Amino acid sequence: MADATSFNSLRRVWIWSISATTASSILAHQAARLLDEPDAWGETDLSVENLAAKMGVSDRHLRRIFEAKLGVSPMQYLQTRRLLTAKQLLADTNLPITQVALASGYASLRRFNAAFVAHYKLNPTQLRRAGATSSGRGIRVKLGYRPPYDVPAMGAFLKLRKVNTIELVTSDAEHTRIGRTLRVQSAGKTYEGWLMAEFEPARSQLVLQVSDSLREALPTVIRRVRSMFDLDADPHAINQVLHASFPDGDGLRVPGGLDGFELAVRAVLGQQITVAAARTLAQRLVDRFGDAIDTPYPGLTRLFPTAAVLALASADAIGALGVVKQRQRAIQALAQAVAGGQLHLNAGADVAATIQALTALPGIGDWTAQYIAMRALRWPDAFPAGDVALHKALDVQQQKHPAREAEARSQIWRPWRSYAVLRAWSTLPAPARKTLPA
Repeated sequence: MADATSFNSLRRVWIWSISATTASSILAHQAARLLDEPDAWGETDLSVENLAAKMGVSDRHLRRIFEAKLGVSPMQYLQTRRLLTAKQLLADTNLPITQVALASGYASLRRFNAAFVAHYKLNPTQLRRAGATSSGRGIRVKLGYRPPYDVPAMGAFLKLRKVNTIELVTSDAEHTRIGRTLRVQSAGKTYEGWLMAEFEPARSQLVLQVSDSLREALPTVIRRVRSMFDLDADPHAINQVLHASFPDGDGLRVPGGLDGFELAVRAVLGQQITVAAARTLAQRLVDRFGDAIDTPYPGLTRLFPTAAVLALASADAIGALGVVKQRQRAIQALAQAVAGGQLHLNAGADVAATIQALTALPGIGDWTAQYIAMRALRWPDAFPAGDVALHKALDVQQQKHPAREAEARSQIWRPWRSYAVLRAWSTLPAPARKTLPA
């Protein structure tokens, strides 16, 4: 116990000793993530003052850091995000102009038209691409990313963890296609549907098909898809820090998820077992508690169970699926916290507070919390120091205190340690990858 306590104390010292430059980058990154997740804190709260208060800093400090790191003010960033969303919806879909305005975050068509003309010197109708249509197979949009991007690696990661009826994954050296069912909340409403995503590496883009049932929540779906596939990563900035240590990992991205609660539950199910075993438990959970959904794809027929459903599930019902008692309690506590609104697992969440709240739940330790931060919270500097596979990849498993040694080595990879973890895992031989987190 004393050794664990000293390690945690040392870790806190490391965290507090982050350089001013790194701390500023992290603050700007988290603020941008919060602006990218308006549903996480309410559209009416979108002001610099309220954003700064949520970040725990002064509005003056936030403006200074944001402008220094991103080159624009927080509100300019938000305006640009809204306009880019509107531009994409106009170009790739046949949504009515009024619906595009509302979906992009504008309170009125008049404000939307004025902002659009001021920025693009065109009215929205003039920008609309001829022939943009919606078919029986949903709405089609194109999402770009900055290369390099190791598409086969992303496909292989998701394929290994695929749960039937909620996911379809076809991935090989030349073709990667991912299908999903999903449930999203947007503007106080809940929407259910499906999506199909296919990479086009030659064009550095992801072609996304979204069901018509998700039409009104399309901007939210697009943000989640960009997050799931880490399309907004800046490989140049990341590789400047990591290339020397991991020269073969320049194109690796951190896989996210469409729903933070789902990802957290699957992380709990995967504690101390293989990926295959975790996938089996997740499959049973979906089969027992997931709602049915109609889609054009025979392999997409169910939705992952909601937090509200699992919060009411008995320990016996979860245990009957083969889940041990410790993880039964963890899933119940996690579901109750999310369903009750005490815990938010999205990219706009306060990372430090969320990690603290997760580790306060029964059966969830620092390893699981860091993994959830890495994939669900989209935190670029998460680091599950206690991960056994990571110890093997970093060759510290024979050290007296491997977690402490891994933590010490990781300091040169800040603020991109989540990417360093993926790159370290990728160096493991294929048999060892079966022990990676679910």
